[in-house]
Amino acid sequence: MKSFNRLMIVVMLVMAFFIVGANLIFISSDKDDIGRPYRVEAERIAYDIEHGSYHENDLKDYLYITSVTKLAEENEDVFYNTNSDYIIRIINNDLYRFNYSYSSENSDDTLILNICLVFAVVLVLVLLFIIKYRIIRPFEEIKEVPFELAKGHLSMPLKESKGEYFGRFVWGLDLLREKLESQKARELELQKEKKTLVLSLSHDIKTPLGVIELYSKALEKGLYTDEQKKKETAQNIALNCNEIKNYINDIIKASNNEFLEFEVNNEEFYLSELVDTVQEFYNDKLTLLKTDFTVGEYRNRVLKGDIDRSVEVLQNIVENAVKYGDGKQIRVSFSDEEDCTLISVSNSGCTLNENELSHIFESFWRGSNVGSVAGSGLGLYICRHLMRKMNGDIFAECENEEMCVTAVFMNA
Repeated sequence: MKSFNRLMIVVMLVMAFFIVGANLIFISSDKDDIGRPYRVEAERIAYDIEHGSYHENDLKDYLYITSVTKLAEENEDVFYNTNSDYIIRIINNDLYRFNYSYSSENSDDTLILNICLVFAVVLVLVLLFIIKYRIIRPFEEIKEVPFELAKGHLSMPLKESKGEYFGRFVWGLDLLREKLESQKARELELQKEKKTLVLSLSHDIKTPLGVIELYSKALEKGLYTDEQKKKETAQNIALNCNEIKNYINDIIKASNNEFLEFEVNNEEFYLSELVDTVQEFYNDKLTLLKTDFTVGEYRNRVLKGDIDRSVEVLQNIVENAVKYGDGKQIRVSFSDEEDCTLISVSNSGCTLNENELSHIFESFWRGSNVGSVAGSGLGLYICRHLMRKMNGDIFAECENEEMCVTAVFMNA
């Protein structure tokens, strides 16, 4: 805010300097009498006097010269002391005083100029104050919010902004805060469930393990001499092993359950809306990367799904194409199949092994071709779950060193 206040002071000083400079230029030009119309009339009268054709009655034909006086007709003091504006001319070795009345047109121009400049100054100041109180000050109030969110301070809601500039932005920040807060609560709940599950399974596994341990020691020490008893002991050991196996299966099943929440609002949207959003997002980025990015022709259809989640799916696919392709070409193409619209993103430079292709939609899985490229192995996993929640699907193909990931959307 202080820097903006300094900017306002500088702007006001510059405009004040400009106004003063403009007035000085007009004043100096006003003092410059060269080419003034009364001088033209004085020269014409002087010419008539010099050639003896001047008569006093002729002054009525002149607009600016009011009287002509010869020095011999007045004494010197009176000749030079007059309230009227005048100029002196030497004609036939005599001094003549030409009194004139002239109002410079620059006075009106100067007034108009100053009115325009003052209006411009007022307009600029109004704009600066609008920027200060409608944009800068509201921004000052929310500029710390991202830092607070990063620190995990999620409980305090944001004040609703009534301004037209930051209303939606503040609403979006508050929505983000609520989302982070719910995710934090969900994460704590998952941690609690995980800890409870581990403690529960640990306790449950201890019992069959203890039984197996007792039976194994009894067998080791030869406590059971009867063959039937040994057989029953072996069966009990097998039963407890199966019980442990079931617990392990429960652990595996729990670990494979959804660990991310996918909120999808299935509605109807136009294919062009989806394509335009993705194309606008990547045109400049891929141009800077010098990657040939082309979007094929398509028939604009109404699709079923969540437009925001659909954009997220295509962005994840294109990001993978940027990361793991050779950077030469990325192509988006379209095709129709029964009641579906297929959107395919292809990139050149596929180095993924064919036997790894079936694993790319698994969580936390990364191919052998990732090299030093950072990633979590969740991008395509998220895409698959989002597409299925939108009653669509996603699959991938790799042929002739070209990777093609296709998202299948249902037509409305």
